Amino acid sequence: MARSRPTVLIVDDEKNTREGLRDALEDDFEVYVAGDIDGALASLDAEAADVMLTDLRLTGSGADDGMQLIEQVLKRPKPPVCIMMTAYGSVDTAVEAMKRGAYDFVTKPVNIDRLEMLIRRALRERETLRENVELKERVQRNDSLDAMIGRSPAMVEVFDTVKQVAPSRATVLIQGESGTGKELAAHAIHHLSPRAGKKFVAVHCMALSPQLLESELFGHERGAFTGATEKRIGRFEQANGGTLFLDEIGEIDPAVQVKILRVLGERTFERVGGNQTIQTDVRLVAATNKDLAKLVAEGKFRDDLFFRLNVVPITLPPLRTRKEDIPLLVQAFLKESARENEKPFRELTPEAMACILDYDWPGNVRELRTAIEHGVVMCSTPRIGVRDLPAAVRAAVPAPFDNYAADAAPRPDALDLHHAERVLIFRALEESGGNRSAAAERLGISRRTLHRRLKELNITKR
Repeated sequence: MARSRPTVLIVDDEKNTREGLRDALEDDFEVYVAGDIDGALASLDAEAADVMLTDLRLTGSGADDGMQLIEQVLKRPKPPVCIMMTAYGSVDTAVEAMKRGAYDFVTKPVNIDRLEMLIRRALRERETLRENVELKERVQRNDSLDAMIGRSPAMVEVFDTVKQVAPSRATVLIQGESGTGKELAAHAIHHLSPRAGKKFVAVHCMALSPQLLESELFGHERGAFTGATEKRIGRFEQANGGTLFLDEIGEIDPAVQVKILRVLGERTFERVGGNQTIQTDVRLVAATNKDLAKLVAEGKFRDDLFFRLNVVPITLPPLRTRKEDIPLLVQAFLKESARENEKPFRELTPEAMACILDYDWPGNVRELRTAIEHGVVMCSTPRIGVRDLPAAVRAAVPAPFDNYAADAAPRPDALDLHHAERVLIFRALEESGGNRSAAAERLGISRRTLHRRLKELNITKR
């Protein structure tokens, strides 16, 4: 269960001091106390703390036990912010505490107001640091062109357009079927732009009703409508200085279209139920799997908004038109799925790859990723075969071995070497997806020998 309040660990060998600080802080923080190093470490083992407030001198082995405690605590994977307190305050002590990793230094008797302010400032800075680390990790994982895989001419053109438009302020409209990677392209534009250090905020418009979408985008004031019990900051405000990605923008209600058009033109808006004009500096990237030009012609989408959005259009090709990229995607998804599911890395059999290349992938790259994960999870052999792929992928491709006429049913009579050989050959063809070279390899014979035995045993294609 997540904690609702920040936690503070107070370490002091004077009971009155630590209990007094607990009483002063516990209205706003979850407070724990300890009287020595061992107690502090045991407390941190039982419950991670956001802030540790420790005395410099603790009853124990030396006069600077607090310094030693800070050094030990900061070696932990997720250490608390450490604040030193002492009655023996001096500049030298403060400098030494900071050198050893303390966030700041207070003297006794402790000014509670100053201490609370210090704790809150430390927590804000810690949260900002955490967000920056997460941002860098996200950039390394997903937000660059490296996350978009392909060498086909169509994808090279997409990459070139992304790199060209990213440094500008231009609005971008990304079009393409579901599952082609429109949000990845939006992330890449943001990451390669001067706004990379600011927020990337995504809104999936189809998932919200018109009223909820308007509130989501522009925010609302308290009492603006039934259920609006407090003020809400909208996504245009949250993304100020960064990038706002509107997915499935073709689903937006006409009234909301008007407000978006105003933001694009004037860079201002009002919250729902409010009259204060709010300025925002947002780079807008929109995406849709519909033909917006057709919707404009049908009167279902504003032409002026379409022109504002379509400054730089990018069209992501469906996977079925760039099958030369499939082997690259498969390798990337095999590694990703093996890592995430803690499975050994396995290659596909040639038959499984042929099956994947023959399939049309109506769900595009998203469906391919799911299919590869299915194979990784279901496989129990050294390589992922046709049988490990999802049923929809297998069913769409006629299995070549089905075209072989062989009596594979068990024979009631005794030993029949010819029948046994027919059964083994048929089974090898079945398990190898009809590929004769793979079947021969399974049987431990050459392809030429297999071809001859098929002829001699009258196992022919129907």
